[in-house]
Amino acid sequence: NASTPACSAPPACAHSRKNNNEKFKMFLTLLPQAIPAKRKAKGRPEVGVKVPHDVRQRYVNLFVEEFLKTSATVQDAFEKALAEEKTVFDRSVNKLKYLSVAVNALKRLKNQNASPTTCMYVMQTVRDCLMNVCDVGLPCPHCPSVPGDARLYAQLKEHILTEALLRENNYPRQHPGEAGTAMQYGEAKKSTGDAFRRICCRCGTTFSVSQTGKHTRKEECNYHSGKVIENRVPGGVETRYSCCENAVGTPGCQVFKLHVHDTMGLQGFVGSLPQTRAGCPGVYAIATEMCYTTQGLELVRVTVVSSSLQVIYDSFVKPNSEVIDYNTRFSGVSEEEVKNSYSSLRDVQAVLLSFIGEDTILVGHGLENDLCALKLLHNTVLDTSVVFPHRLGRPHKRELHSLSAEILRRITRESGEGRDSREDALACMELMLWKVKEDCKGKRC
Repeated sequence: NASTPACSAPPACAHSRKNNNEKFKMFLTLLPQAIPAKRKAKGRPEVGVKVPHDVRQRYVNLFVEEFLKTSATVQDAFEKALAEEKTVFDRSVNKLKYLSVAVNALKRLKNQNASPTTCMYVMQTVRDCLMNVCDVGLPCPHCPSVPGDARLYAQLKEHILTEALLRENNYPRQHPGEAGTAMQYGEAKKSTGDAFRRICCRCGTTFSVSQTGKHTRKEECNYHSGKVIENRVPGGVETRYSCCENAVGTPGCQVFKLHVHDTMGLQGFVGSLPQTRAGCPGVYAIATEMCYTTQGLELVRVTVVSSSLQVIYDSFVKPNSEVIDYNTRFSGVSEEEVKNSYSSLRDVQAVLLSFIGEDTILVGHGLENDLCALKLLHNTVLDTSVVFPHRLGRPHKRELHSLSAEILRRITRESGEGRDSREDALACMELMLWKVKEDCKGKRC
């Protein structure tokens, strides 16, 4: 058939395509049991989002399947699918309209692709890309068969942050003169220099607090929840807020009952201990969520994911101080979920230190913030914001949702859509599994 794109022969591999297909089906079968969810079966609606990200991702995957039938490469199919989904999204005012437009678009693509045959090798490749199933520990063309975390651990060691990078990226380090206290070498946050004055991290207003950290008077906070973005216009550049698209300097588009600050205390830290058991120290990805309390930012949720992409620990946490704002719009955590939890920060630390030793590799994105929230001193860390640097260099850092879209071919929640620590931890681990696979290409590892 002249209209059918030519498919190049697949690279030599220790597995046959049949085995790959069987492995993929097995993965799909096992995945729901592999990642136990602690949340309710019916999740909360995403605040301020017209179409949930999981719905959008489902249609991106469906569009990719169709475009593969007429595209020469996986990348070409994925780019076309993204463009198609964005067109559908832009035409929709809500989820119901989105589903209607998306279904019609999918029918149109299916009708167009009724005759060409599909290259099964390319279909299998894109499924692996979309699910990011990395064969770490399994035979592949570039990697000898060395099972388990030991092999992955060895491959990741080159990406572990040096002491210089830990300090440069503001990781908590042990205070030389005070046990249980941390210090940071990076740029310090703005401070009034007054123990009873704080600077609101939302609107920049200075406000007073008591000895316990409570506000001395109630004052509404008028602020912008989005970031400042730059747009090129004729004659220069204009700056606007991403939340409301109003010009920088205009009154805030959001109102909260009180001001909040993002201070994170440097007392009460614990350090990981030398490993007592034999074998590989392990590789885990960690992500946390925080809320605003009278003492600043405090931990409300923590998730730990293994290298096999299993959630091995996921817990809501009761903050030590009075909560001012659960920041549900961004943290994805509600007051109800936290109030139903009996775990304290000390409980979480005890659980983590039961399987995290000083040589265990912890993976995260901007992991310095997670370690500060956990009040955990740890040296063996791997930061995806450092492994995948911004093209402009420091202090710029790429956001996790941007890396997930580009590398994992996945639409994830952006900062204004309500985050999910489980989703973030999985994305970080998958990014590093992808990195290992790329590092192994063309060399024996």
